[in-house]
Amino acid sequence: MALYSYLKKDNSPRKKAINYVSYISLTIGSILLFWSFYPILSFEIYSRLFLQQNVSTPIPRTDKASSLEQANSVLGSFITLSNNLKDFPQITQAKLWFPVKQQSANSLNNIQSYDLSIPKLNIKKAKVTVGGEDLSKSLVHYYPRSMPGEYGNVVIFGHSTLPQWYNVKDYKTIFTYLSKLDKGDKILINIGEIEYEYEIFELFVVNPEEVSVLDQKNDASYLTLITCVPPGTYLKRLVVRGKLMQLPTNFR
Repeated sequence: MALYSYLKKDNSPRKKAINYVSYISLTIGSILLFWSFYPILSFEIYSRLFLQQNVSTPIPRTDKASSLEQANSVLGSFITLSNNLKDFPQITQAKLWFPVKQQSANSLNNIQSYDLSIPKLNIKKAKVTVGGEDLSKSLVHYYPRSMPGEYGNVVIFGHSTLPQWYNVKDYKTIFTYLSKLDKGDKILINIGEIEYEYEIFELFVVNPEEVSVLDQKNDASYLTLITCVPPGTYLKRLVVRGKLMQLPTNFR
């Protein structure tokens, strides 16, 4: 019986080509995987280091359903990664973001819409629909109880996605870079010929159940921008708050 067996190595061009294709495919796959998940991981690290987390709400967590559960019932299966295809029209419906609060479709002072600009993000006069629902067509002034310039809290929802698909003119991606804002940055609201300038004073991340971010405050005029994070998911909500520092000079 033979003690050793020798096999001749296949060095044919065909074998080499197969090996090269395998290595290239593995490399491309690894790059694509990193490309897809890097924005999510980087945001998680950034938010945990620099953004406040888990703002509490006076409503008990066990007494209400989360927006994730409602989205799950609509979609039929729970997938936290949003590809902006399967999610529409469901996740672009504003009512799924904080379902415990009932949206009112009634506009205040007969104002149906107004414009929002964020100079730092190159967002120019994006349409905000008062009491709207479809986040794929505009930003939404959700749960309207006060208007910009008035005492109270104006809450505006905007959609976001993976940075790779970002388009500043697409409402399905418009708030993708909202986390890049800092304290002191400006948000401009235009209602007709009147322009209101808000200054950002805080940014933080909450769970979908933390509806306290929708509460009214009557000591000043506040603006709250909300989008889903990490990018490309709807696991949590990024909240950016600004305050009106002074009334516009052309205010009547």
